[in-house]
Amino acid sequence: MTPLFLSPTAVANQLNDPELAKQLVILDLGDEHRYQQQHIPGAQHLAFESLVSNQPPVGGLMPDPAVISGLLAERGVGTDSNIIAYDDAGGGKSGRLIFTLHALGFTRCAILDGGWNAWLAAGQPTDDTPVTAPATTQPISSEYIGDNLADRDWILQHLEDDTVALLDTRTLGEFTGDSVRAARGGHIPGAAHYEWTDAMDIAHQHALRPSAELLNELSQRGITTDKEVLVYCQTHHRSAHTYALLKHLGFDKVRGYPGAWSDWGNQADTPVETGS
Repeated sequence: MTPLFLSPTAVANQLNDPELAKQLVILDLGDEHRYQQQHIPGAQHLAFESLVSNQPPVGGLMPDPAVISGLLAERGVGTDSNIIAYDDAGGGKSGRLIFTLHALGFTRCAILDGGWNAWLAAGQPTDDTPVTAPATTQPISSEYIGDNLADRDWILQHLEDDTVALLDTRTLGEFTGDSVRAARGGHIPGAAHYEWTDAMDIAHQHALRPSAELLNELSQRGITTDKEVLVYCQTHHRSAHTYALLKHLGFDKVRGYPGAWSDWGNQADTPVETGS
């Protein structure tokens, strides 16, 4: 199984391999000003805002698939490409790109583990010249054809399904309802809590902690590989990183909830639980 999170050394090895580099497309989803000043050699910038659509009070919805597919094609992303994403804000933006690519049916993609800060800490080279790649002539799908999307109706239909596990990746305060960021606070009934940053080694540029530790912690919360897992946060930004993490750990069936709590918590009739 191809890992979904790659170390700076693994990414550098692909950059330095003439054959692998031919299919490599590196996308920087971080701050555009920083990108203009310094980025991974060959990386192109892609604004995170292009990956989400907002219909207030609901945020983090999926964009028009044809639009995002076109933006990717403009950056040379085609059916034979190998995409590596990174950002400078913990990896949530990169996770959202991976989630979107999977929804478009594209699977040859990965995240730079620890992102931009890990790249710098590893002493890898940087460049200050913005990159524009030739547009591809073999674009990926312009429709969402993946099986990783879930909406409010899907969740309501599976609340009593023992084969489905819900994972809330927000802060504990948001989960319990002490911190309210929608019309109502709390969590989806039956959801387990695992804050997205709990998977990270904060002392090492927020790279992932050892897989065995993460699998054990998830298992203690009822999140096991035999189940289909639905992840959510406030707008499916933080939980997009957890989506990628679960796929990296070998979970075959993982879904994300675009809109997430900004959708669920702003409905008048969706069931809600509070407390831990």
